[in-house]
Amino acid sequence: MTPQLLDAASALTNPGSLLSPCDEILAPYDLEVSNSSAEGYRALGLANGICNAALAEFKPDYAVVSHVHVINGMGVTLGDSIIGLTALVAIKTQFPHIFFTIYRPAHAPGYVKSLYELAAPLLGSVIDLPVKLDELPYNGLRIDLGNHLFWPKFASLPMIDFFLDAMGIKADEIPAIDKRNHWLQELVLPRPQALEGDYVLLCPTASTPVRSIPAAMHKDFVEILWERYRLPVAGFGAIDHPLYADLTSHAPDTADFLAWIKHAAYLVAPDTAAIHIAAGFNIPTTAFFTTIAPDLRVRDYPRCKPVSLPVPELKGIQASNRESDMELVGRAYRALTIDTDFSGFA
Repeated sequence: MTPQLLDAASALTNPGSLLSPCDEILAPYDLEVSNSSAEGYRALGLANGICNAALAEFKPDYAVVSHVHVINGMGVTLGDSIIGLTALVAIKTQFPHIFFTIYRPAHAPGYVKSLYELAAPLLGSVIDLPVKLDELPYNGLRIDLGNHLFWPKFASLPMIDFFLDAMGIKADEIPAIDKRNHWLQELVLPRPQALEGDYVLLCPTASTPVRSIPAAMHKDFVEILWERYRLPVAGFGAIDHPLYADLTSHAPDTADFLAWIKHAAYLVAPDTAAIHIAAGFNIPTTAFFTTIAPDLRVRDYPRCKPVSLPVPELKGIQASNRESDMELVGRAYRALTIDTDFSGFA
């Protein structure tokens, strides 16, 4: 199949990776953030027998596969990466002989790159894109997960089911316990030192304002958590409250961020990576959702209480900082009332 030549706009939204004019596999994300021209780029597509579940279903026999090449997996955000790596670990749990090579966007944020460095010993190796197409063995299993945000199923499936499907695995073939990010417990992490004893962690900021807890309510959340738990309240970022500790300077890298969540007594956060990390360490959590149905993110997390805020106008929005959207989010948060035991809000 001849790869399709793309214009600049379609290259950035292509449901898969790209091929450069000199046959290098590239992440659309790398083109975007480096402001590089997309002239002459083609969709990698199903060229040379590469699998892409957005284009055609496939069902690999992992029992007879020894090396799996995962192209442009598993995104450039921390949350997506944790869930995507959970899918790989779930496959390796059933087929321990498999070695993964994960080809990553070169311009991914440093804190996301660090996660893959931590996870690599559990799975195989991690290589930055671009790579030459002919460097990937033709007789090996090569799976493209590039630009998964633009795959139709990403918006309709629970995220772990999406990544399993992208790897050619049916979700019901994987036990629920293997969908809870418990591989994080195998990482070597530092022990937090800034606080003594137990603490409650508040992580109010997501990757986009439309999914974040409004800044105007951060002080209220600190007060609520103190009243409920009588424990120090901590987080990452300034909140003007005498009972709050900003841990930013004590979390210089991803390993420290993971460790602070690992040792928390309780976590409160919106739809962001922190809730997936907490599930991996079995930390009780209250998670707030404004644009995504909770089942698409936390269905398999028994210690997470999801709270879905009634903002139907924002359903399915991936990112926004528009003033009108922020007003809807603020109004929904202001309408919350505390339930009696603060296992969440009602």
